[in-house]
Amino acid sequence: MATYECNQCGMSVNATCGKCDVPLENGHLSLDDGNEVQISQCPSCEGKIKSPQCCGADMSCEL
Repeated sequence: MATYECNQCGMSVNATCGKCDVPLENGHLSLDDGNEVQISQCPSCEGKIKSPQCCGADMSCEL
């Protein structure tokens, strides 16, 4: 399972898809303006959410 952890305080979460019960994977979404946003995505149904944040920053994911 992908575990997201805050690099500042150490808080961590495990994230799974509510529809498929499959662990979410770390990914990036390219925006029209050329910027990239870190996302969590389901490898089964391809659903996407904004990656979890803590202490004002995206939590990192160790694969």
